[in-house]
Amino acid sequence: MTERSMTPRGTRILAWALAVGITLVAAILRIAGVGGPATLIFDETYYVKDAWSLWNLGYEGTWGDDPNAAFEAGDVDGYSAEGSFVAHPPVGKWLIGAGMALFGTGPFGWRIATAIMGTLLVPLLHVVAKRLTGSVWLAGVAAALLAIDPLAVAMSRIALLDTSLALFILLAFWFVLLDRPGTVRRIRAGTDRIAGPIVWRRPWIIAAGGVLGLASAVKWSGLYALAVLGIAIVVMDAIDRRRAGVDRWVESAIGRQGPASFVLLVPPALVVYLVGWTGWFATDGGYDRQSSTNPFVALWNYHRTVLDFHGSVTAGHTYASPAAEWILMLNPTLMERTNGDDGAVGLMAALPNPVLWWAGIACVVWLAVRIFIALANKRPISGTDGFLLAGICATYIPWLLLPSRTMFTFYAITVLPFVILAVVVTASRLRDHPDPDRRVVAGTATTVALTAIFLVGIFFLPFGTGWVEPEWLYKAHLWLPSWYL
Repeated sequence: MTERSMTPRGTRILAWALAVGITLVAAILRIAGVGGPATLIFDETYYVKDAWSLWNLGYEGTWGDDPNAAFEAGDVDGYSAEGSFVAHPPVGKWLIGAGMALFGTGPFGWRIATAIMGTLLVPLLHVVAKRLTGSVWLAGVAAALLAIDPLAVAMSRIALLDTSLALFILLAFWFVLLDRPGTVRRIRAGTDRIAGPIVWRRPWIIAAGGVLGLASAVKWSGLYALAVLGIAIVVMDAIDRRRAGVDRWVESAIGRQGPASFVLLVPPALVVYLVGWTGWFATDGGYDRQSSTNPFVALWNYHRTVLDFHGSVTAGHTYASPAAEWILMLNPTLMERTNGDDGAVGLMAALPNPVLWWAGIACVVWLAVRIFIALANKRPISGTDGFLLAGICATYIPWLLLPSRTMFTFYAITVLPFVILAVVVTASRLRDHPDPDRRVVAGTATTVALTAIFLVGIFFLPFGTGWVEPEWLYKAHLWLPSWYL
C-alpha cells in the first residue's frame, strides 16, 4: 500500500508510529551510556560548573584554580559566592543544572538535560517536515536522518548550550508555520481592498517570540533568528496581501501590519529573556549586579561587558573553524578521543553525516536559485523555499559576517535541521514531477539517494557516540586529511 492510497486515519497512525519509533531510537542513541566518560569534556569545563553554581546561588559563582578533578570526583562545592563573569545568558545552564538537581552531580546528571533536548529535536523536525512536504514517509526520513546524524548525536551527549539553542530556534519556526493558515484566512476575509486588515489575533507569533526569547537567553545568536523571523513575517504578510488582492500590499505589510507584528513578536521575546535572568535579579552577588542601584541598568552594564568580550574572541584554537569552512567541514571539533588496544580509536566529534551535509548544501543552493529566478521573472516565491532560506539565514549566514571571530563546527547543529529539510523538500519536488515517467524515475532515484545517505549516517554514527572502532574502520572514516583527529 502506498502513502497516497492510505486512508487519512491510516496516514495519521503511520505518522505517529514513525515519529514515536524514530524518537525512541534517537533517545537510545543520546541517553544510553551518556554518563561516560566521567570527565568534563571540551567546554563542559565551563558550562557544567557554571550550571551547578547557578542552580545553588542564582548566578554563576567563582571557582578556584583547577577545580575539575575535584568536581569529577564528586566534590561539587568548590565555588564561592563571588559572581563570575560568563559570556552566555543563563537559560541553557539552568537546564543543565536542573538535570544535576534531579539526577545527581555525576556525568549522567550534567548531560541528561542536553540529551533530552537533542531527543526532542527529532520529533519536532518530523512535524515540520510533514507540514512542508505533506509526506509521512519524507517526514520520517527527515527525523531518521537527524536521529542518527553523528553531529546531532554528539551534541546531545555533551553538556553544551547549542543543542538547546537549535531546539528553540526550530520550535519558533514551527510556530510561524502554524500561524500561516489563520492569518491568511483573516487577510482574505478583510474588506479593505486598499490596505487590508491589521491582524492582531496571532497567538503563534506570540509563542514564537517567547521561544526566541528562550533561545536568546541560551545564546545571543538566538537574536539572529529573532531578526530573520521578524523580517520573514513582514515579507510573508506582504505576499499574502498581494495574493488577497490588496492594492497597496507593500505599504500595508510594512507600515500597517508591521508594527502589530513587531508588538506580537518582540516584547514577548524580551520578557522571556529577562525572566531567564530571574536568579541574577533576585540575588545581589552576580557579576556586575552592584554596578547600579537600578537592576536593569546593572544588567545593561553586564551586557555591554559581554558584548565587548564577544567582539574580542579572536584567539587561535586547534579546532577553530570559520563559517566558510563549515560547507566542507574542513576542521571538525574533536570532543573526546579514546585510544584502545591494537590501534583502536574512539572519537566524539562535531562532524555531520558528510553525504547528507554536502547534498543538503547543494539543495540549499538550488532553493536559493529558485527564489532568485522567481524574483527575476516577477513570479510568486514558494513559501517553503522562503521558509528554508530564512532558516539558513538565521542560523548560518550571520557567522559568515564575522570571519575574524573564533568559532567552531559544532555551532552548525542549529543549521543541520534546515539542511535536512532542504534535502527532503527537494526529494518531494522531484517525486512530484508532473510527467508520470519522470516521476517514476525520480521516485526511484530519490529512494536510492536517501537510502545511501541513511547508510552513510549509520557508518559515521561512531563519531557521534564515541564508540571505539578497530584502527582500519577508524581510518575508513577519514575522507579528508583534516579529519585525522
